[in-house]
Amino acid sequence: MFGDFYFDCCVSRHLVIDFVLLSLSSLYYQDIIVNVALIWTDPYIIPFTFLSVRMIPTEDASARKREIEDKLKQEQETLSFIRESLEKSDQLTNGMVSILSSFESRLMQLENSIIPVHKQTENLQRLQENVDKTLSCLDHVISYYHVAKDTDKIIREGPAGRLNEYLVCIAKIQKAVEYFQDNNPDSPELNTVKARFEKGKELLEAEFRSLLTRYSKPVPPILILDAIGGDEDIEVQEDVTLEHLPEAVLQDIICISLWLVEYGRNQDFMNVYFQVRSSQLDRSIKGLKEHFRKNSATTAIHSPAVQAKRKETPTKKAPKRPGTIRKAQNLLKQYSQHGLDGKKGSNLTPLEGFDHDLRGVKHLSDDKHAAVAGKDDVLDVEIDSYIHCISAFVKLAQSEYVLLTEIIPEHHQKKTFDSLIQEALDNLMLEGDNIVSAARRAIMRHDYSAVLTIFPILRHLKQTKPDFDTTLQGTAASTKNKLPALITSMETIGAKALEEFADSIKNDPDKEYNMPKDGTVHELTSNAILFLQQLLDFQETAGAMLASQESSSSASSYSSEFSRKLLSTYIYKVLGNLQLNLSNKAKVYEDPALRAVFLHNNYNYILKSLEKSELIQLVAVTHKRVESSYRELIEQEIQNYQRSWCKVTEHLTERNLPALMPGTKLKDKERQIIKDKFKGFNDGLEELCKIQKVWAVPDKEQRDAIRHAQKRVVSDAYKAFLQRCANISFTKNPEKYHRYTPEQVGDMIDKLFDTSA
Repeated sequence: MFGDFYFDCCVSRHLVIDFVLLSLSSLYYQDIIVNVALIWTDPYIIPFTFLSVRMIPTEDASARKREIEDKLKQEQETLSFIRESLEKSDQLTNGMVSILSSFESRLMQLENSIIPVHKQTENLQRLQENVDKTLSCLDHVISYYHVAKDTDKIIREGPAGRLNEYLVCIAKIQKAVEYFQDNNPDSPELNTVKARFEKGKELLEAEFRSLLTRYSKPVPPILILDAIGGDEDIEVQEDVTLEHLPEAVLQDIICISLWLVEYGRNQDFMNVYFQVRSSQLDRSIKGLKEHFRKNSATTAIHSPAVQAKRKETPTKKAPKRPGTIRKAQNLLKQYSQHGLDGKKGSNLTPLEGFDHDLRGVKHLSDDKHAAVAGKDDVLDVEIDSYIHCISAFVKLAQSEYVLLTEIIPEHHQKKTFDSLIQEALDNLMLEGDNIVSAARRAIMRHDYSAVLTIFPILRHLKQTKPDFDTTLQGTAASTKNKLPALITSMETIGAKALEEFADSIKNDPDKEYNMPKDGTVHELTSNAILFLQQLLDFQETAGAMLASQESSSSASSYSSEFSRKLLSTYIYKVLGNLQLNLSNKAKVYEDPALRAVFLHNNYNYILKSLEKSELIQLVAVTHKRVESSYRELIEQEIQNYQRSWCKVTEHLTERNLPALMPGTKLKDKERQIIKDKFKGFNDGLEELCKIQKVWAVPDKEQRDAIRHAQKRVVSDAYKAFLQRCANISFTKNPEKYHRYTPEQVGDMIDKLFDTSA
């Protein structure tokens, strides 16, 4: 039999359990299925949404009943134990609540008794603290009244040797001043401590000046040269640190500077700083200049450390020095003052292939040579000194700025640095202006070699300009513009000298006494070529000089290639002016042959000089055919010279010569024609050989070629003439007319252009 019970209600947990147990005790079912759907919202109340009990009767009901009864008994016992435990727990809880209530009551009584005592104690402690603070403040205030007396000895003795202790005393005095100003401005003690503070500040400023003056020394020239890398023979240069002040002194100066900036409230010490350091900077540069003057080119001018490096460094090719320019300038000047007898010829060291023909040269005496050499050495040193002084200024200025940043406040650094470098910079710029003025005066005297002095200086200035601009960054515009202005001035005067030199080549006067009697290279040619050769070492500088005078848009942003083209055009212009002037000068010679020899020698010298010095490549940048043009001119003048021999060889032609047959008897007129031809040839040969023997063809290759060509022409014609006159009886004295054999004629021609033969 099945029975189903359904509940849908909210009941307590105990009621559910009792209901289930009751059902099980009264019914005999095999299985009981209880389905309970409930929501637990309270530990004691169980809401049932659905409860289903399903009982299934069984055959063994009695056994099942006993088992259930046993379980029920156990559950009842457990339930009784739980109930007893709950009752005991309630009793304990009530006891604990009673104890806590009693404790709370007693604690409130204790608090009511202690709090008044605590408040009284706290008030007493506060009073004690106030008394202590009052006494401390009184002591502190009283100490201000004793500051002047306590610090008097230290202030009077000054900060020398005990700067930190001195600054502590100054700080005490300053606090006293602030106290009296805030609390008792009418107190006489205020004036006392103020006076003591001002005295202390003055002594600090004096100590700042004293330390700076006592320990600031000019940088030794040797150290400057090491720092700027003055020795080009050293492959690797280590950075040289310039120490202007000892470290301990520097720290004291920095400490004083910081105090003066923060508390001194004046900038007088900055003026002292730039005045002292400016003087030392200028003295360092002047010392370097004096060092160059005292030491010759062979004297060691570097420190032992650098000299040791030089010994360990492989030898390099000697660098170009300004002395090279000065020696070339001296040669140009010598050409304008000394020359050949009755003429002025080249006194250059001969080119390869040229004979060193110095006949008739008026040599300078040994004393004059020594005087000129000594003067040139001085000028070399001056140029070299100025170049090194420019580099030294940049290096020293950089070092000074590093030192300045440690001492001078940041917002005053640029202005102080600007003032510091003015004296040394102005002196360098003045010296540069003097160089420009000297070059300008030399140009007015038509001494265009003066521009050679400017080239190495200008090149160095332009190379130094980036470092110069970086070093002077932040200074006044007038300061930064000084070097660019000097560069512009040098470029302008250099360009003027170059242009006037080109014009002077074109307009050099044609004077007979100025022409070489032997037709050798004219001094104008050697001067011009020598001048142009010096431009090779300064191509970019010379090109920039010329570009500075250009007004075209391309010149405004000229490049090195543009400068090279301008220089190429300029050299071609000078060569063109030289060629035109030589052509005019050649007209002074009455003898066309000597005129041809003169032009040949000059054209050949120009071509060989261009090829040897690589000027030919520079000119070829804008004029590709310059080499072939000169070769054509040389060949043309050789042909012009060879025409002078026509008056000799024309006597050997068959013109007017009678028909000569062996055994034929000649008429008197015919015999006289043959005699005249022999006589004309002999006289012409002797005359030309005598005249042309003293002429000069310095180029051995050209001289031999001219001799060989002329010997071939004359000898062949003479041999043919002798063959035609052989076995012909035209005179009773044949040796009178047949003076020379073909070999002798050749020997005579081989002695042309040779006074020693």
